[in-house]
Amino acid sequence: MSEVNLKCACGTVKGKTLAVSSRIGTRITCCCDDCQVFAQFLGQEGKVLDQYGGTDIFQIPVSFLTITEGKSEIACVRLSPKGMHRWYAKCCNTPIGNTFGAGGPFIGVIHSFMDKSEMSEVDLGKSRGHILTKFAKTPVPENLKGSSLSINFRVVAKILSWKLKGLNKPSEFFNNNAEPICEPQILDKKAQNS
Repeated sequence: MSEVNLKCACGTVKGKTLAVSSRIGTRITCCCDDCQVFAQFLGQEGKVLDQYGGTDIFQIPVSFLTITEGKSEIACVRLSPKGMHRWYAKCCNTPIGNTFGAGGPFIGVIHSFMDKSEMSEVDLGKSRGHILTKFAKTPVPENLKGSSLSINFRVVAKILSWKLKGLNKPSEFFNNNAEPICEPQILDKKAQNS
């Protein structure tokens, strides 16, 4: 297990995770249209999405992530009033990760926020596969697809376990009153897709 250093593309927002491993977290490649719209909104499709439109994400307890510099540069969007909170560094539009509301115990850290010079696949493990492939930009080969049933079971089990262990706090993204640290911008997903 090792810490993962985090930083945005311009180096303004920096952070780190506690020691993580493939046993603690879940690495997936999400092809959902929401992740694609988020990358499009940031103008980061080429840096975030793979050839199939998938985003490499590592899900960990939100309390395992600490922002050490540039917290004032963090912004948030939601694709609907009840959608996930999608956090990014507004200084350079680097996506940080996705969370539920304040009580949600996980963050899906997006690969482009991880300092790849100090991280290897050994740290996080291989992706468990591409999920939500019906939204993929091009067909995903069968050998790259993840088993939705086994991934969903793992994710739900981890989230429940983290919630029971109180790993939803502290959170860098929500204050003690369970309010986001900045006002989320609500995007019109349909307008983004047109």
